[in-house]
Amino acid sequence: MNMEKQNNQLPTAAEIKKSVDLFKTFGDATRYQILSLLYQSSRTVSEITAVMDVSQSAISHQLKTLRQAGLVVGEREGKFIKYTLADEHIFEIFELVKEHIHE
Repeated sequence: MNMEKQNNQLPTAAEIKKSVDLFKTFGDATRYQILSLLYQSSRTVSEITAVMDVSQSAISHQLKTLRQAGLVVGEREGKFIKYTLADEHIFEIFELVKEHIHE
């Protein structure tokens, strides 16, 4: 793969902050596990809790962080909220990470 750069400009301070914050959000094991589950399918807090050995309040707290980072969205279905990855870019990140770690 040709990784040749087109120019020598650095990202803006705002772009760097957003990028670093995004990597920090991905950098927590619990949040990464939640994102991995949502990569597979949309789920409620209860469904996530049933798979992970983490309290429901901890899952809710981590989902709040993921929502604030723009990585997940919640959609109300009756009395439950189903969470899913926010957009196709997040799915692509997971695919690239899985590909990279299996090289």
